[in-house]
Amino acid sequence: MRDKSGVTLKDELVAVARKAGAVILDIYNRDFETLRKADRSPVTEADTAAEAVILEALARLMPDVPAVAEEQCAKDGVPQSAPERFFLVDPLDGTKEFIARNGEFTVNIALIEAGKPVLGVVYLPATDACYAGTGGKAERSIGGGALEPIAARAAPESGLVMAISRSHADGEVERAKARGLDIAGTIVAGSSLKFCRIAEGVADLYPRFGNTMEWDTAAGQAVLEAAGGRVETTDGAPLDYGKPGFRNPHFIAYGRQRA
Repeated sequence: MRDKSGVTLKDELVAVARKAGAVILDIYNRDFETLRKADRSPVTEADTAAEAVILEALARLMPDVPAVAEEQCAKDGVPQSAPERFFLVDPLDGTKEFIARNGEFTVNIALIEAGKPVLGVVYLPATDACYAGTGGKAERSIGGGALEPIAARAAPESGLVMAISRSHADGEVERAKARGLDIAGTIVAGSSLKFCRIAEGVADLYPRFGNTMEWDTAAGQAVLEAAGGRVETTDGAPLDYGKPGFRNPHFIAYGRQRA
């Protein structure tokens, strides 16, 4: 999708994510209050302010495409059903990382079509790194530079490098090994950055055996699949979107299959 000036929807969403990231950083660099949602998960003014920026921009860019966004759902409840085409938005994925001020939080925007994440942008405000993927092409920008191609690697003969979260590391490696996965090492990555680490070829695997919502994973999955990887439920089915309640089952993200 490209307008008359040659700007693609991917370009537009990267710009939107950067704008939301600037709002997040402004709050990150000063004192802020942490509240609790009904499910007891943390939320800050950065979550709501960034979401407002993103939703306004999406409504302007594609007014006929609805958006399902985390904080909106926390306030009003998740939609009863999903349309054929919609945006999924997590304005601040990794609120715990934001509160801990470790920099490992992201802005996630994805476009879903017929249950599939066909376009995704993952932006890291603290490092000004951006990942984007659509149409079989994944890209990465570091420090505000131009987007450059990235690709997932084939599974190494020496074993798999597993991306893990600080907050979900306990037991995850053991559970992965119990499924017959050959784990040679781990790297720590916050929020949806784990998908991106596989997409850029520095990790091979990200199993998640805990609860996630669709807005947590859609953008990262779009980037990874555009880079040649895949995301499957533990039953081996593709991880699809627009499910009842917008809740994910357990899943495993992989890099490229070995030839």
